[in-house]
This record gives sequence, C-alpha cells and structure tokens, in this order.
Amino acid sequence: MQQPTKNKKSTVLIVSAIVAFSLALILYYSFKEPVSDKEMIELVEKYNNNCPLVIQEGIRLDNVTLPKDKVVQYNLTLLNVEKATAEIEVIKQNIEESLLSTVKANPGLKAFRDNNFTLIYNYDDKKADYLFEIIITPEQYK
Repeated sequence: MQQPTKNKKSTVLIVSAIVAFSLALILYYSFKEPVSDKEMIELVEKYNNNCPLVIQEGIRLDNVTLPKDKVVQYNLTLLNVEKATAEIEVIKQNIEESLLSTVKANPGLKAFRDNNFTLIYNYDDKKADYLFEIIITPEQYK
C-alpha cells in the first residue's frame, strides 16, 4: 500500500517541478525587453566567440548578454577569490573604482558609450558562487 502513495507523491513532485520551471520561463521571456540594435547584437556575439577569456590576471570574462534594450551585461569570474573567505565589499569597491575609469576610456566599449548603454558587471567566485553586481549608467561615464 505504501508503493502507490510513494508513486503518487513522486508524480505530484515531478508535475510541480515542470509547472514551476514553465512558469519561470514564461515570466523570464515576458519581462525581457527585446534588443533591437543589430550592431550591438553582432558585437556581443563577437565577444562571446572569444569566451571564456582571461581579461586580466585573476579575472575571466565568461560571457556577455543583452538582457534588455540599452543594457549590456558582463558575467565574470574572479579566479582567485572564494566567497567564504573573501572580503567581498573591499573587492567590490576596488573593482568599481577601476571599472568606471575603464568604461570611460576603453575603445572596446565605445559603441556602448555612444549608444548610452547601461553596463552591468556580475561577478562570481572561483566556485561559481555569486559575489556582487556593479552597474554603470550613462550618467556615470559621460
């Protein structure tokens, strides 16, 4: 008698998981704004063709996305950092200071600057655990 109850619980669990996953996909695509600029899409594809790429000692660019119109997101890994032992706020502050000057001067980011993109930098640790996000808006780099 326990076997049918166990099967029923498993079936309910599987159906619930499928419904939750489907709902998450629907919500994700419903709220995702389309990126209309073909030039930017092609630029991001070029970046991604070279990923993953160590861009600086200890920092790897994993991929670049266009989550919505006028927003580019860089997903990076800090190769020498482990969340459990890191001083995350100190690391974030140091990177944030460096990023702003890089965004203002880097010729590779000119197309994004010229088109008033917001730049989002998401950082994970070496174990792929999320660390922090830095957002740089056009008002900051102009």
